[in-house]
Amino acid sequence: MENHKLLLPTHMNQYGFLFGGHLLKWVDEYAWIAATLDYPGCNFVTLAMDRVEFKKSVKEGTILTFIIEKTKVGNTSVQYSCLVYPGKNIGEKDLIFSTHITFVRIDQNGKKKSLPK
Repeated sequence: MENHKLLLPTHMNQYGFLFGGHLLKWVDEYAWIAATLDYPGCNFVTLAMDRVEFKKSVKEGTILTFIIEKTKVGNTSVQYSCLVYPGKNIGEKDLIFSTHITFVRIDQNGKKKSLPK
């Protein structure tokens, strides 16, 4: 799944670069959307991100590209990789951020529930 985000002045930190918290929010949101589309009718919450390391700074006006792919499926959880690039520059040298994010399926009481087969 591919998503895009335009960086606006409200996304910048005091030095004029992307505030990392915004990027983490978008990664969580876009990966959650992927899980919800892959498993319609299931409720998911974020369990973990495996690593948070910002590889490059990004300026206002940049269009980010988010590549989200399912990488692992467990009994109650599903994991996605997330790669973030500036615009259409999709290559290892241009990578801004990468992580694996894991979601767990829950029922209406917040208890873990098996994924559909």
